[in-house]
Amino acid sequence: MSRAGVTGSAPTGSAPTGAALTGAGLTGAGGPDGELLGRVFLTRVLEPGDGTAGRWVREWGVGEMVRRLRGGGTAPAGVSGQRWAGLLARARQAEPERDLEVARAAGARFVCPGDAEWPGQLDGLGDGRPLGLWVRGRAGLRMWALRSVAVVGARACTEYGAHMAVTLAAGLAERGWVVVSGGAYGIDGAAHRGALGAGGATVAVLACGVDRPYPRGHTQLINRIAEQGLVVGELPPGDHPTPSRFIVRNRVIAALTRGTVVVEAALRSGSLVTARAAQRLGRHTMGVPGPATSAQSAGVHELLRGEATLVTDAAEVVELVGDMGDLAPVRRGPVLPRDLLAPGARQVLAALPGRECATAREIARGVPTTEDDAIARLYELGALGYVERHGDGWKLTRQAMTSVRGGRDVC
Repeated sequence: MSRAGVTGSAPTGSAPTGAALTGAGLTGAGGPDGELLGRVFLTRVLEPGDGTAGRWVREWGVGEMVRRLRGGGTAPAGVSGQRWAGLLARARQAEPERDLEVARAAGARFVCPGDAEWPGQLDGLGDGRPLGLWVRGRAGLRMWALRSVAVVGARACTEYGAHMAVTLAAGLAERGWVVVSGGAYGIDGAAHRGALGAGGATVAVLACGVDRPYPRGHTQLINRIAEQGLVVGELPPGDHPTPSRFIVRNRVIAALTRGTVVVEAALRSGSLVTARAAQRLGRHTMGVPGPATSAQSAGVHELLRGEATLVTDAAEVVELVGDMGDLAPVRRGPVLPRDLLAPGARQVLAALPGRECATAREIARGVPTTEDDAIARLYELGALGYVERHGDGWKLTRQAMTSVRGGRDVC
């Protein structure tokens, strides 16, 4: 059995009981169950994104880290006694077997580094890599993460921002991309709803236990995401969010995905943390511009003044994060009838005065061309309704003059 299936949600079989898990040996250095239990234990003791603790785990190994915390030894070099005492107090309260049982009851599983379902791109976080991820939902996290885009932004978004988030997410979902966000109010919620509404895939990365939807007002949305997509988090069941946990959660969103799109963000928005993490990891960073006077777009505009790329729709996002050949359509204005004229005819038309008549000789000098060529072009333009003859002179038609003044073309 793979470790990803221990809680019973993965399709690898039923989970062992709490007694069986205890028998696997929490402090044992060998065996997949011992590794999993040790990591579950550490998620209850260590804060997400703690690079110092991550270095301990890398240097000592999970089993030794658990042994030191369970044994209540002295603090490692360079660590204050106060901090170490706090970790030991947490360790005394940790019950990994119970956490696994609670997760199983909530339909969640625990995915460890090295498991088949573990997204390898998270390893780019170095010592800040998650100890593991709690996952609700039937899909495979690793496969979804390989083709995913983060869509994040302001909680207090405008109608414009919500519209852009829904439209972007729906367009990405329709193109087969997974939309990743944080489940929060505002842009996050709009992105999730856009993907769900298009019948697509979406992942919510929470800053709390995956069995505890937050914010409460998004309980129904997050439960729907768990049914149609995935709900992911680093914290064990029942753990609550804090401001700092929201910030460190954002690095997971950035690392999971191939690029991050910021839709509305003030200068101090937490979504900018996600964008900067994406930049550090070498991922694509994109921003949707807003009104120049909007404080809710000021942070996005600062990103765009740097290394971020301006995007306005899903096609432009996919052009950046997708495979070779996934190109956005070329943007150009409408083709006007005047554009279809031969170059010589356009030059003659441009040489006519706005309201006055001009002779063929005068028009020929303005091009410049021969008088015979100018006459031939004038008759051509007359047949198309651009000019009319007045005695020996030629003049723009009323329709042609109106179209020029109004920014429109004739025909």
